[in-house]
Amino acid sequence: MESPVAPFIPVQEFSPEPDMVIEDQRAQSPMRKRARHTSSNDLTASESDCSLVIPEESKVPVRDDTYYMADGSCVLRVQNTLFKVHRTILSKDQSSFGPMFTLPQGEFTEEGMSDDYPIVMQGDTAEEFRHFLWALYALPSELLIVRSPKADLSRLIDIAKVSSKYSFKSTETWALDAIQEYLERNTSPLFNDNPLIRMFPTISTRSSALLESEGQIARLIRLAQMCSHSRLMDTMIQLLHKLMSGSLHYSYLAMTLADEFDIRDLRGAAYLEVMQTSVFVCPGDSNGHTYVEGDIQETSEGPQRLVVSPVQQLRLLSGYHRLSKAWDRLRSVPPQFDHAPSCGATWHQHGCTQSWTDFWKEKTKSEGVLSLGSANVLGRLGIIIKEFDKWGSATYMHHDCKSAARRSIHDKVKQIQEALPDYFTGGGEH
Repeated sequence: MESPVAPFIPVQEFSPEPDMVIEDQRAQSPMRKRARHTSSNDLTASESDCSLVIPEESKVPVRDDTYYMADGSCVLRVQNTLFKVHRTILSKDQSSFGPMFTLPQGEFTEEGMSDDYPIVMQGDTAEEFRHFLWALYALPSELLIVRSPKADLSRLIDIAKVSSKYSFKSTETWALDAIQEYLERNTSPLFNDNPLIRMFPTISTRSSALLESEGQIARLIRLAQMCSHSRLMDTMIQLLHKLMSGSLHYSYLAMTLADEFDIRDLRGAAYLEVMQTSVFVCPGDSNGHTYVEGDIQETSEGPQRLVVSPVQQLRLLSGYHRLSKAWDRLRSVPPQFDHAPSCGATWHQHGCTQSWTDFWKEKTKSEGVLSLGSANVLGRLGIIIKEFDKWGSATYMHHDCKSAARRSIHDKVKQIQEALPDYFTGGGEH
């Protein structure tokens, strides 16, 4: 579908549904916000706090309570924690540790042999590495817990992440399978169309439970991307599609993750949900406060206000403009269909076409359609489909042509759904 390029519109706030509304950010009541400290006392205190921060590598390391083993043969340092484990365990599964142990040990020949000269691991947290070691050392009876309701999803994510990083392929596969099973077991309503998804809250307030669930979803998306695990990625995309309709927080999360990982299957739906359910503003200062990306103002009535990045705002504005133009074209010319062969033999094709055109012109101006915003093309087409089903036999259209006309509306819906990500692109994007 041809999508005209939307011009940049320098506005601060935008609420397109049901009509375009542009508001001045400074004229609104304060959002939930983070205060900016600007007093000299505050600056002094802040500078003083920064001077007390000790770099992690400068701290005296401590031995891990569980995985610093007396008979271990290799000392590893992760952040400020020392692990003493067995080289034979780390060398299994064709991992990258095996070749590493055969390389020259650098300046210190005893590197990895003592607390003073440990092998320093970069890019992991001590907790992540501890969870990874649990998977390597756990007894079969302990491993059974991952197949039970008591499974720890965070630990499984850490195991899969570290296993992937160090090429423990079988351990990575085991952890990813366990994660998939956990999600299917605990989010079973996702797979039977029940909107009450137990694992993830759909409350609108930014509670600790909501923040935790957002963090878990983001970690799972990143893990699926890192491990190229299409099944897990598909599961998380389905989950976010469900959750978006219940909370603007999840819509923003889906939009942000779609941008970060270029997830086409998620981007169009997420941007559309944000466009239709919020007033979106860019970060900025107002009345001595700083509004940061992701902040949402809860209101008693009307759409919520969401702080988005300038790039996201441009995409949202472009989407509104392009979808509105698409509706203008669609409203003037109904979807085309091929007349049934029997129509030409027993009916007048011109009358059949005229009947379909008259129906389309009437229903595109109906009260139900006009009650939706001009950019809500999918919603408007949904109403027209319902009106078509009520049309009955009081028509001059051939029966087979009516079926073809109905299919043409569904085809148009599918076409727009598939093209949604292309509507929400910036000025120079294609």
